[in-house]
Amino acid sequence: MTISAAFAAAGYANSALAEDDGVKKLAIQISDNEKGTFQKALNVAANFARAMSEAGEMYEVEIVAFNAGLHILREDTSPVMERINSFAQSMPEVTFSACNNTITGMTKKEGKAPPITSHAQVVPGGVTRLMELDAMGYFVIRP
Repeated sequence: MTISAAFAAAGYANSALAEDDGVKKLAIQISDNEKGTFQKALNVAANFARAMSEAGEMYEVEIVAFNAGLHILREDTSPVMERINSFAQSMPEVTFSACNNTITGMTKKEGKAPPITSHAQVVPGGVTRLMELDAMGYFVIRP
């Protein structure tokens, strides 16, 4: 049995064992409502994008927001929305995902759906999305 098969049999998706398609992939988890965390996550994405571009490497970055971290993608509460708009215009390789489970919870609590930026795709679950990204070869971090 190969190492990859052993990990798969054990139920682990390990980005280091995923098939290499030549694209450097980074997933960034945001689950806290902290401006500092938002800034760090965006800085990491920008620095990674710059480094990959300078090295001539293809890359993808996905920022996944859930729980209190969803505020980074809310048009009414995000302290970094201007920067997200800038990313969307200048860095198409950096994408944003918003957790639908969190959106549903916020909708129930607030009595209306939170306004999520149009730059984000809505995914069924944030943790589930991170697991999918890991299985697709993304290196997952939480700044």
